[in-house]
Amino acid sequence: MMEFLFQILVILLAARLLSEVSERVGMPGILGEILAGLLLGLLIVEETEAIASVAELGAIFLLFTAGYKEVHIEDLKASSKKAIVATFFQIAAAFVAGFALGRFFEFGFVESLFLAVAFSPTSIGVVVKTLLDMGYLSSKPGSMMLTSAIFDDIIGIFLLSIVVTVGKYNAFPTATQFMLLLGKLVFFIGIMVILGYRVFPYIFNYVQKMHSKESIFAAVVLIALFSAYFAEIMELDAVIGAFIGGVMLSNVPVAKINDIQSKVSGLAYGILVPIFFAHIGMAVELEALNTLGSFTILVVVLALLGKLIGGFVGAKAIGFDSYESFIFGSGVMPRAGVELVVISIGREMGIIGDEIFSAVVLMVAVSIIISPIILKFAIQKDKQKDTSTPVG
Repeated sequence: MMEFLFQILVILLAARLLSEVSERVGMPGILGEILAGLLLGLLIVEETEAIASVAELGAIFLLFTAGYKEVHIEDLKASSKKAIVATFFQIAAAFVAGFALGRFFEFGFVESLFLAVAFSPTSIGVVVKTLLDMGYLSSKPGSMMLTSAIFDDIIGIFLLSIVVTVGKYNAFPTATQFMLLLGKLVFFIGIMVILGYRVFPYIFNYVQKMHSKESIFAAVVLIALFSAYFAEIMELDAVIGAFIGGVMLSNVPVAKINDIQSKVSGLAYGILVPIFFAHIGMAVELEALNTLGSFTILVVVLALLGKLIGGFVGAKAIGFDSYESFIFGSGVMPRAGVELVVISIGREMGIIGDEIFSAVVLMVAVSIIISPIILKFAIQKDKQKDTSTPVG
């Protein structure tokens, strides 16, 4: 027990310190957290089952918080069909690039599928600060990026559920297996929708009258754990259940008061998620990057280009001009959350090897460094175009 406490202490301390350093030099904190894990993995801390379990809780709360705080069902209903079209293009281009790359380097079908899914999501949080700093968040491309990122997460989770099942069978499921998976997923979502609209509001109305301290916060955490556990019972992945549980809870006003959101964020982003990202860093094998140099480079290049080109084409398809399309494409390039969960699950299942795992982690690091730079450049070009256009 003492060894476990010491390891968690060291991991969390290093992750928080390097996260702070990363933020101070203008980079996202996740970069420092992964770097902390990488250094600790090389120097002193060995991966244990206990650390892996805490990291898994981090992945669960990362996805739960994304659904709970970022997704608003009513806003999604009101979103135009344009966001779905733009999202489809950028996901499809990245997915095809990832799968083709895996097959080109003669990885197995399932391994290539995991790589393709890891190419697909977007982490809009990385570029939001750039959008805010440049006063571009409420612009047409900015608001479209936010909506598209939400659809990205939802589609990414669905793809993850498919690929996890494929991984269990180690082949693409037969029609019967696919229908069984779809049936379980539909049943799970159906139950969660009923709970979200009929049961959760009733529970929280009762909980807010309880005398015990922090009862609402405790109820939110319990629902996160219940959703993850229920998904496991249905042979889905826990993170998928956590995300859907978070989405369903996002519709309950009592569960989303600012004080509770702040506490949930504190638990997730203050403690558990940094350990998850540090654990990712600890699992990186630098030797694997050296042995597959060209593969690693192509993972980085194709993952970024797939999003940039797919986003550009998707934005053009819904009527954006070339400058706005370039902004949209560069804004959906960064990865930082779901894709790391995808490769963690793939590695845990013994499907993804060290070379793919390490290359994707490097791709995530590169994407969160260069995406804000390219986005800033694209926005400046768009503003120069507007000021140079004659009025009238």
